[in-house]
Amino acid sequence: MRSRVWWGTTAAVLGGLLVAGCGDGGGSGGGDKAGPADEKPATGDYPVTVTDCMGAKTTFSKAPEKIVTSNASSLELLLRLGAGGNVIGTGFPPGKGTLPGELDAQARKVKVLGQSVIPKEKLLGSGADLYIDTFASMNMGGGMGDAPTEEEFKAAGIKHIYLKSTACAARNKGAVTDLSAVEADITSLGAVTGTGAKAKELVDGMKGKVDAVRKAVGGTAEGERPTYFFFDYDAGTKQPTAVCNRQVANAVITLAGARNVFADCDGDYKQVGWEDVISRNPDWIQLGVRNRGSEAANQKAFDEAQKWLESNPATKGLKAVKEGHFLRIGSERTTIGGVENADTVKEIAKALHPGKIG
Repeated sequence: MRSRVWWGTTAAVLGGLLVAGCGDGGGSGGGDKAGPADEKPATGDYPVTVTDCMGAKTTFSKAPEKIVTSNASSLELLLRLGAGGNVIGTGFPPGKGTLPGELDAQARKVKVLGQSVIPKEKLLGSGADLYIDTFASMNMGGGMGDAPTEEEFKAAGIKHIYLKSTACAARNKGAVTDLSAVEADITSLGAVTGTGAKAKELVDGMKGKVDAVRKAVGGTAEGERPTYFFFDYDAGTKQPTAVCNRQVANAVITLAGARNVFADCDGDYKQVGWEDVISRNPDWIQLGVRNRGSEAANQKAFDEAQKWLESNPATKGLKAVKEGHFLRIGSERTTIGGVENADTVKEIAKALHPGKIG
């Protein structure tokens, strides 16, 4: 049986995907815009085979027709690919206004099967032929809810695949310093759903943005790169949660020409002490706040996070705090594997290396 690793509030909206699939099917263009919610994905090249964190294979002879997603991140990727019309339900639904632009309206049409983890019987009885799981697999420690076994998924006629750039992050053997795993996720999901052309378009757009940043700041010597702390405000302030070198945020920070102050932490997340943050005395701090559903609510949360750092005796003396070096960038687009990782790379680089990024 597989179980999900769960990091308190940090796991509610994790993202990522599979491993390389076969074929590059048709799809529609349109930049970062997804197709209409009722659009059916085009026919791709099959069979397509994907693997889980341990290498177990799942093969598709055709595009799935009834998809359930574990949370908002996998739902968003399907919407961007134009496969939203095949999604019949989700867990951890995105809050109103959380997703950008037209994706938000499309997400509102998807049936909510669970406000958090989808109950086991509801998932097995959903009629789905595919469940896309964003949570960690292979009994990697912890767990959440009464998850179906692989035998139960099979008996229900549901294929079970993972968003690997997040679900398998803790199993990576080395530091994650680029977005190749996220790009592979998008490519694989495009292959599975027959939207390979759209997936390629999304990946190419990401690569273009990141390559431009790399050309501008990628040659900055390690010792000249500003140090950077991702402050996960929503994970609690009593004991900070660090993003370590296996987490996609480490790649985002590195690509932006900065140094994650917890890059020496092997894993994806780890609880540390404020004394650890103080000893590393970051040059910049990102206020990691999850989307509250409106710009006003988001700014209020950012204000609260900044005020806490400025007023807390343990943190008000930090270099970044004294110099007002705060970045207000949402948690999801930094710690969740997805299209917006590339935009976050550019935004961080523009703040830390003024004048070098157009």
